[in-house]
Amino acid sequence: MATSQIITTDHYKLFPSPRNRHRTIFLYEVFLPYPYMLIDLENYNLKGKYSLFSACRLADNKMGQMVTLELPEDKVKFKAGFVPD
Repeated sequence: MATSQIITTDHYKLFPSPRNRHRTIFLYEVFLPYPYMLIDLENYNLKGKYSLFSACRLADNKMGQMVTLELPEDKVKFKAGFVPD
């Protein structure tokens, strides 16, 4: 992956999913410690915009995925509906 696609924040190193419609880091974030799980955000019927990233949490170098959401109600809906494999 090209280094220009890596986004580093204060807490995470993020790698955008090529399936993202929006490559924006939205205000509401959910870190999922499941780096290999397939997450199809379209199936959650979210109202706002969203994006998915492969993520490395810098505090402990834990790999996973980061879902970022535009609306707070979408964060609640995603967390309520997410079931790890």
